[in-house]
Amino acid sequence: MAGERPFELNREELEARIEEMVDATFGDISSEFLLMPTGTGLVRYPDFQAAYEVLKRHTGGFKSVLPETVRSALQENSLVFGVLRAVLGMTAPEWAELARTELGSDITQGAARNIDKECKNPDYYRMLTVRNTATKTIERIKVLIRIAIQYLEKGAPQEQDGVLHRLEKFDTAFGRESLEHAARENVPYAVLLYERYLGRPFATHRDAVSELVGEVMENAVEQRLRDAGVSYRKTGRAERIPGFGQAPDFCIPDEVNPVVIIEAKITSDDGTARDKVTRIKELETQRNKHVSEGRTFYEVVACIDGRGFRQRRADMRDLLLRLDGKVFTAASLDKIIAATRINTFSTR
Repeated sequence: MAGERPFELNREELEARIEEMVDATFGDISSEFLLMPTGTGLVRYPDFQAAYEVLKRHTGGFKSVLPETVRSALQENSLVFGVLRAVLGMTAPEWAELARTELGSDITQGAARNIDKECKNPDYYRMLTVRNTATKTIERIKVLIRIAIQYLEKGAPQEQDGVLHRLEKFDTAFGRESLEHAARENVPYAVLLYERYLGRPFATHRDAVSELVGEVMENAVEQRLRDAGVSYRKTGRAERIPGFGQAPDFCIPDEVNPVVIIEAKITSDDGTARDKVTRIKELETQRNKHVSEGRTFYEVVACIDGRGFRQRRADMRDLLLRLDGKVFTAASLDKIIAATRINTFSTR
């Protein structure tokens, strides 16, 4: 990483070179939207493709898409449920709404989401039927299969001006004939379905792990504190700390007598970035109030990343000045110990 960074300058140098330091910080910020936490619910393509082949085999290449053939495929691999939903091109709640309105099912959107989630476990449906205790869930799955088959048999209705039917897709437009063609011809159909399953690509997974995205930076900060043997207190989500109107993500060594507090934030949206910068600046205002009340001065440190922070130059300029340059990105995080008062607590 060439060149100096704002946390390496004294106050006078920072003020004199503030525009250069804004550029340096912007240059370090990464486009984090290219990377996502896997979480515990991501279905990998080989697993999805295996489930697709199970459904294809049990239905004879989609020539015999019947309730009993689909259920037999589910017995072998529960992820067939997700494959069938991808063929429909619908979310689990949308699928449930069809079952409710057309077949009178009592399935709720929440129940549909839960079934869709549980079916990521290949053995889920088989174990349901073996135990035969969750009879309502089994019936709900059956009715979802029934309505899916009905729609796949019918295909899309005749096109109307100004509207587009959700089944007007190359694999469902003409009913089962379209589905058979997609599976039979030289089309990477499983790949297409997997992309559809993930949604605009990966949107479904992004939504599922949205809370984990912010934890990526927190985890990176925590790892460096651990590696340096630093005593710290990591606060919980929405935790209240006595004396703090707004709790930071980390207090070093603790919240009773902090020497450094850290706020870790990632965002790809400029509006959200503005809110996060406001939150960090509020911690600095809160620190100044504490000092005026007789508490010991402590450093406020920001660890940020994501393209959203690149969109508001004035905010970054203000943030650097208010925090005396103590703003770190993923690219400069390795210097956080040495460049802050955290170094006084390092034992390794």
